[in-house]
Amino acid sequence: MSEPSESQIDHPRRPAAPLVVVVTQLPASGKTSVALEIAAHHRLPLLCKDQVKEILFETLGWSDRAWSRRLGRTATAILLEFVRSHARVGLPCIVESNFPPESADELRALQQQVAFRPFQVVCRARGDVLYARFLERSGRRHPGHGDDALAEELRPTLLRAAYEPLAIGGELWALDSTLAAPQWGQYMGHLLAGAGRAISTPLF
Repeated sequence: MSEPSESQIDHPRRPAAPLVVVVTQLPASGKTSVALEIAAHHRLPLLCKDQVKEILFETLGWSDRAWSRRLGRTATAILLEFVRSHARVGLPCIVESNFPPESADELRALQQQVAFRPFQVVCRARGDVLYARFLERSGRRHPGHGDDALAEELRPTLLRAAYEPLAIGGELWALDSTLAAPQWGQYMGHLLAGAGRAISTPLF
């Protein structure tokens, strides 16, 4: 019996580059609410930075601002691994965080290792709205965040409402997070469908 030729051998298909939704902006900009809405609307796996950080607080304890920043960097590394594990097998996902500018380099480097198509959602609101939201939520968040001290530290940044989108290429959507949630859902359906129709119901 002759050996099968190369053309006759069934090779596993390489997964198509999936869509990775990156929801970002300043603290109190509505990122988590928007990310949860996208995840529910499109049935996508979601990981939020504060969700990870609060698990770390409960596991490793909490202390001062320096410790919170250290755990924040660890949480970001976990978000990137979440993206890697999904993109590697061709699955779309969502990550949410107040990503600093240097995260763009990390995401681009990750994209060189595992192909994915970024869709960045930047949540916008006026500075006075951001600061008022931050003060209002302070008593409801985990004490490890140190929001009482953080409010004064972040006050100038929040009032300026200045945040540059991450330089990661792909699609970019600026969302007014003061809109009612049902309007987010309408916009999401059109915009994500336009990003190559990578997300649909069902996903597979």
